[in-house]
Amino acid sequence: MPLLTRVRTDGAEVDPAGLADVVAAGTVPYRRTPDGGFEVALVHRPRYDDWSLPKGHQDPGEPLTRTALRETAEEARLDCRLGARLGHTAYTVPGKPGQKVVHYWAAEVVGDQGFDPTDETDELRWVSPAEAVELLDYPHDAQLVTRLAEAGVPASTVVLVRHAKAGDRESWVGDDDLRPLSGTGTTQAGRLAEFLPRFGADRVAAAPPVRCPQTIEPYAEKAGFTEIATEPLLGERGYWEDPDGGLLRFRALAGQPGVTLISSQGGVIPDVVETLLDEAGAGVEDVPSAKASTWVLGFDADGTLQSADYYRRPPA
Repeated sequence: MPLLTRVRTDGAEVDPAGLADVVAAGTVPYRRTPDGGFEVALVHRPRYDDWSLPKGHQDPGEPLTRTALRETAEEARLDCRLGARLGHTAYTVPGKPGQKVVHYWAAEVVGDQGFDPTDETDELRWVSPAEAVELLDYPHDAQLVTRLAEAGVPASTVVLVRHAKAGDRESWVGDDDLRPLSGTGTTQAGRLAEFLPRFGADRVAAAPPVRCPQTIEPYAEKAGFTEIATEPLLGERGYWEDPDGGLLRFRALAGQPGVTLISSQGGVIPDVVETLLDEAGAGVEDVPSAKASTWVLGFDADGTLQSADYYRRPPA
């Protein structure tokens, strides 16, 4: 069962539950197993004598994606890259006023710092999803693991970014493909350089217009990529000359294991995402694609869209 019943198109850095007294974020950290399955990491908290998923309070002004990764590193000593949003839980804490809302992401473990017991978490345990459901002390945590187990972890992921704001089209003289980012667009690209590492791309590509590679160059440089591959069929000109060929090329990129980051244009991204959602039976009217926005798309081994999350703007 895919996670597409939970497609979010309102910017996933925003608390969807509205005003809450306490906002927190966490992950379901997972690692793949040789048999094609996966295990999840749980932490034991001595203060409560419970088993839970790693999570913690959002710092003032901190994006939820950063909170989720930071708390996972602090509580479980695991470095992760984020995948699909799994939703949020809302509950009251006994003895404390108000409501607590915790937002969760599936997160693939890419590094282990070595667990050291602390007063906050004194044990880390890797277990199967079924074992996790039995061990977790809270039904809302177990539901998140069940949700991920039913969907399965992705075979591949595409992080699809629309280029940042470019200079005015009407005042530009010459080939429109050479129209660069504006000052605002350069600022947006810098913010993307802080945001995109949370998804841990293995490779980067961009449509030909110069504003597309410019949008992800700060990130690519920061992440150590020496080259941004050019994808003519994923630019507006090449895509609409051959839409079938453009979709075929996108599917080829999406079929590569791991995470592929692609910077494209507003005339391409909605059509690609809408086609994928329709094929998966989870169509969304008016697929959004704001400047410098990001779609995170997870795929199963057959290339079927499994999850889709939209980030309307790059958070700080």
